[in-house]
Amino acid sequence: MAVEGVEEVAETAETAGAEAGEAATLAASVVNYPIAPGYRVNVRSGPGTQYSLVRVLPYNATVPVYCQKPGERVSGPYGSSNIWDNIANGEFVSDAYVKTGSDEYIAPRCN
Repeated sequence: MAVEGVEEVAETAETAGAEAGEAATLAASVVNYPIAPGYRVNVRSGPGTQYSLVRVLPYNATVPVYCQKPGERVSGPYGSSNIWDNIANGEFVSDAYVKTGSDEYIAPRCN
């Protein structure tokens, strides 16, 4: 019985190590993109202006884009887009204000 417990702990540690490695790989592949010059962009709790305001980005900010999801269409300095960029847990900005170099998805879709 004691040996089974040791094996379970070893398996759990192995799984946790693999998950940490995957998270590190994802974090390493995240790129920071500039917000359009001259704009202080609202950060929302979801992909639309109807979601609550979380904070306002300062001028000349750069943001990581962890994932993207469709939402409300917004017009901004980089065109009109319904793509919203996830820049932190529970924080989204309209892709129309982020210079990603593309009108398409540049990151995985958020769950």
